[in-house]
Amino acid sequence: MKELEKQYKALANKRRLAILKYLKSFRKASVGDIAREIKLGIKSTSKHLRVLSTVDFVDSQQQSLHVFYFLPEQKTILLKQVLALL
Repeated sequence: MKELEKQYKALANKRRLAILKYLKSFRKASVGDIAREIKLGIKSTSKHLRVLSTVDFVDSQQQSLHVFYFLPEQKTILLKQVLALL
C-alpha cells in the first residue's frame, strides 16, 4: 500500500507529468533537453527525475558525461494508464 501511495504522490505534480509526456514522445532525453522542454532549471528537473526514478517510472543510462532518461520497458499498470492519458 505504501508503494502505491508513493507512486500517486510522484504523479501529483504537473512538471513530473510533463516529463513523462515528453519521454513518451521522444523516448530518450538528457536532463538539459527535458529541462528546456518543461521550462524549468536543470537542478529542479533533476529532482523531479529522481522522484520518478524512485518509483520506477523512469530509467537512466550514463553515456560519457551525460545521463539520459527514458521510460522503463517493464511499466507498472499505473504508469501504463497515465501514459495512455497523456
